[in-house]
This record gives sequence, C-alpha cells and structure tokens, in this order.
Amino acid sequence: MQEYFRNIWQGLSTVLTGMKITFKHLFVPAVTIQYPDVKVPLPERVRNRLYVNMDDCIGCDQCARVCPVNCITIETVKSVPGEDLGKTSNGKKKALWVTQFEIDIAKCCYCQLCVFPCPTECIYMTDVYEFSELERENLNFNFVTLSKEEILQKKENYAKLEAEKAAQKAAAAKPAVANPEQKPTDN
Repeated sequence: MQEYFRNIWQGLSTVLTGMKITFKHLFVPAVTIQYPDVKVPLPERVRNRLYVNMDDCIGCDQCARVCPVNCITIETVKSVPGEDLGKTSNGKKKALWVTQFEIDIAKCCYCQLCVFPCPTECIYMTDVYEFSELERENLNFNFVTLSKEEILQKKENYAKLEAEKAAQKAAAAKPAVANPEQKPTDN
C-alpha cells in the first residue's frame, strides 16, 4: 500500500515539474522570428557570398592563386596599344581585359583568403546568405562584363598583334643571315 501512494506521488510530482516549466514559458513573449519577413541581424565580420566589382578588377589572378579550393577561374587578354581600359577607383591603370571571371560558390569554403591579396579591393564578402539553388550549375557566378562577341574580338586583336610582332622579328632576323650565294673568300 505504501508503494502505491509513493507511485501516485511520484507521478504527480513529475507532472507538476513539467507544468511548472510550461507555466513559466506560457506568459513570456515568443522569440520565434517570422523568417522571410524578419531576418536576424548579422555580425559585423560575417563571411557570406563573394562579389567582384569588375570596374576595379585588373585581372591580376592573385585571388585565384590563393584560393585553397580552386573555386575562382580567371582568364585575361592583354590589351593592344591604343586601347584605353580605364582606371580603377583607386587610380590604378588597367592593362588586361578580363575575359573570364567565375566563382563556383558550391566549392567555396568562405575562408575569405581571396579578399586580402587583391590590390584593388574589388573582391569582397557580402551579407547575402540566401542563395540556395536546385541545380548545382546555378551556383557558378560569372562576373565578366564583356559580351561573348567582345571577348572573341579582344582575343583576335591580341592574336593579330602577336602575329605582327612575330613577323617583324622574322623580318629583322633575315638580313642578319649570310647570303647563301656568296662564297667565302680565303685570305
């Protein structure tokens, strides 16, 4: 009989303990946020998606070389004499056309190592953290501002310049070769 009352008391005490916690939180306002409408404020030094300001990019490739997971792909073409590529926001003159600048965010480990070596500070982490996609290919971000036709034109212009330089070198080297019709004279 004594065990019967002990079991009843133990059951009631556990229910009361649980109800005490429930009643304590019953009159406290909820802390749940309505996510798409209300967003949690981010810390100041948060690392999220990368962004590249192509107006400031000089195509130095330092960000791609330092990336530990090789998620940045950069291709450049030298400008031909007479082309003005402009200047960056900090006054550095551009000398290369950036024909490819892609970041594969699916590979990115958000280490921010690519941000620090950039001499023009054109690559940086943004506060955008909502970029989920259904297809992995959609996580490849292309930052190039040139159209495909412009890229082909820049590559062709540089190839023509190199061909002209090679032809000039070949023409300059021809007179230096001895005339094969002349016979050496013995003295």
